[in-house]
Amino acid sequence: MSDELAKKIVRALNQNARKSYREIAKDIGTSATAVMNIIKKLESRGAIKGYIPVVDPAHFGYDLTAVISLRISQGKLLETQKKIAADPQVAAVFDITGEWDSLVIAYFKGRDDLNRFLKKLTGLPFIDRTSTHLVLNTVKDDRRLFI
Repeated sequence: MSDELAKKIVRALNQNARKSYREIAKDIGTSATAVMNIIKKLESRGAIKGYIPVVDPAHFGYDLTAVISLRISQGKLLETQKKIAADPQVAAVFDITGEWDSLVIAYFKGRDDLNRFLKKLTGLPFIDRTSTHLVLNTVKDDRRLFI
């Protein structure tokens, strides 16, 4: 598989993941069969993990975005992160360096929704401390990898 051809295909999918193999092939100057084979290889290797619509959370009532820093007791980091990640409102859970152990990004329908989540979060046995930041304005929020 040509690395440059794979990058061209990913760039085309980043623009519109609903394009057909034929449309992508035409755009990048190769065959639809080559596009299909490369996409299938990228999927089987885990390089492409799936296809999702890019949606505006506010459109669905999630007007509040929170970035929550966590300090988690030693030895219980992964176990605690997995519990937090299982919540459908949680968009991301990261291991981080520095003063905090983990960073959570989550969407809420308002302050009461956030309050319930934080009370549940601080009730987990290994959460030692939290710091919550509310997002006032989103300048960029894009999970696509532009290669």
